[in-house]
Amino acid sequence: MLGVDLHLDIGAGSRALEAALREAVTSGRLPAGTKLPGTRTLAGDLGVARGTVVEAYAQLVAEGRLVSATGSGTWVADTRHPPRRPEPPARPVFDLRPGRPDLGLFPRALWAASVKRTLAAASRESLDYSDPAGLKVLREAVATYLSRARGVRADAGAVVVTSGFTHGLALLSRALHSAGVRTIGTEDPGLAHHRAVIRAAGPATTPLAVDSEGAAVPSGAGAVLLTPAHQHPRGVVLSPGRRAAFLGWAREHGGIVIEDDYDGEFRYDKNPVGALQAGDPDHVVFAGSTSKSLAPGLRLGWLVVPDRLRVPVLDAVAATGATVGAPAQLAIADLLDRGDYDRHVRRARQVYRKRRAELAARLAPLDGIPAGLHALLPLASRQEEKRVLDAGLAAGLQLQGITTAGYWHSADRPEAGLIIGYATPPQSAWRPALDALAEVLAGAAIKPW
Repeated sequence: MLGVDLHLDIGAGSRALEAALREAVTSGRLPAGTKLPGTRTLAGDLGVARGTVVEAYAQLVAEGRLVSATGSGTWVADTRHPPRRPEPPARPVFDLRPGRPDLGLFPRALWAASVKRTLAAASRESLDYSDPAGLKVLREAVATYLSRARGVRADAGAVVVTSGFTHGLALLSRALHSAGVRTIGTEDPGLAHHRAVIRAAGPATTPLAVDSEGAAVPSGAGAVLLTPAHQHPRGVVLSPGRRAAFLGWAREHGGIVIEDDYDGEFRYDKNPVGALQAGDPDHVVFAGSTSKSLAPGLRLGWLVVPDRLRVPVLDAVAATGATVGAPAQLAIADLLDRGDYDRHVRRARQVYRKRRAELAARLAPLDGIPAGLHALLPLASRQEEKRVLDAGLAAGLQLQGITTAGYWHSADRPEAGLIIGYATPPQSAWRPALDALAEVLAGAAIKPW
């Protein structure tokens, strides 16, 4: 008969097992509700007589530390004090910070079915140590999807599977540094965390000013990080002229453009702008993930890498030992191949389109195009940003400011605003969250940049 493993340090003497069990329970090493092995199983594991185990269990049951029922076994009792009188219910807290989708939209049934289906059919080899670039079945599915849905020029050999965009950026920064790149240009404003990831891998960062046409072309950088389809956080699209200028810069200087397509599937007024990578696959790395389309907790993304960077990137994967688990790779490949991923994105797009329109109707002027999972509301000053954040906190709103979150390369920049993550709340909380936000912003000093 088999049971759970249980480690006990048993000394000499007839009461040794009883004392060891008592210590494990009182110290919390065996928490309340833990099912203990049967007496016969534990006796065999410890090399003691079954009667010794029966006596030890009986004593601890008598002390109230264990609970035993015929046919159900023995488990650790809950000896905690009864809870105090319930507190009055707290005011609802609404999370409107950017960076996450509505996790309630995650297609759990589709995902569970995909995991079950693919694991049942998986070969032994697919569960072994695999190609650091990722399972071929997923790389093929990603290449097909990106070619069709985002206009990327790719085949399976160019795809590297990552555990999300940040992981991909760390790999690229390390690979670029090993190839001699000492400075990477990043958008200003842009995520401070991305700058930190780049610097941790070796290269320095330099700001690329962002205006209504997107980021400015760099000088003195060997690579750049862009969000061309929907700049984060301003929400503008990289203009055709700037797209051509960046590609021209990359060709002339041998530079690399890292294209972060973090929410490129979500455009609400027209079809999403195509990938910059299609203009020059030899100089652009296309990077995407499932963090905005499905859920960040999946920890799954991809890079489409030019030939000259493939070996350095795979060397970085090998050096860090960071790869994505086979079950997740098999499941997402299945969703892509069956069209379930596309159908989910379409459903989510309808939800977010409606929320974005409702947000725009209540708050004006929002910066940027109707796209993505966030919108920027410009404010008159840093002081006004802090006042609104404090008022929001008092009203039960979790908000994010552009200056307080470190989006500017320089702390002296005067432009301020809220980055509103309208996709974050669950569907049932969206309208109350919007009402609370509108109330907090009533009379706020709004100033377009």
